[in-house]
Amino acid sequence: MARRARHTLDSSEAARLQSMWTFEAAAHAQGFARVAGVDEAGRGPLAGPVVAAAVVLVEPVAGVDDSKRLTASRREALYDALCGGGHAVGVALVDAETIDRIGIQQANYMAMARAVAALDPTPAFLLVDGFSVPGVPWPQQRIIKGDQRSLSIAAASIIAKVTRDRIMTELDAQYPVYGFAKHKGYGTRAHIEALRAFGPCPAHRRSFAPMNEAVTGAALFGVGDRGWHS
Repeated sequence: MARRARHTLDSSEAARLQSMWTFEAAAHAQGFARVAGVDEAGRGPLAGPVVAAAVVLVEPVAGVDDSKRLTASRREALYDALCGGGHAVGVALVDAETIDRIGIQQANYMAMARAVAALDPTPAFLLVDGFSVPGVPWPQQRIIKGDQRSLSIAAASIIAKVTRDRIMTELDAQYPVYGFAKHKGYGTRAHIEALRAFGPCPAHRRSFAPMNEAVTGAALFGVGDRGWHS
């Protein structure tokens, strides 16, 4: 029985991988040999960078899925498999200061374009989660919910998520009062309470509500910038 269940699981996974390879297969059929999936992590948090990744898979990788559907330990294992399996991986980030200066959408585009440019060799075609990236020289296809529908985009979502989570853990060591390692910069109750108590640090996106209120001394926090230094 156990052997039969294993066979069923393997067949199910093979079918899932095949269904998530259709966009890549279609691009290959059009003559694009190197197809990169592109995704980002960190659009919504109140702190930390936005991180983008681009991945060219040499073949489907078992277990790869939308990073939000995976446990942290599974993401870490797949990150290692993707970085060490002959696949091409490009990563780029845009920090909080730049996000404040140019806006999150432009920062998102910038990170994605830089991640693709970091691929070596360069790709021939892009599959992008949710967006069309302006100003890039490669043909591309925008795929809504691409991290659930394209294996290459799902792989990029894993790389971007793990990279950003590691950065937030490093920021937690630098600014321990905020709990970055736990909430990764998102606006949880504990994070908001820490902001009320300590104000924003250099890792915070000061153009984001409620950070902009803290910087201008709004009553939400009752405090202004506490003078953090990089």
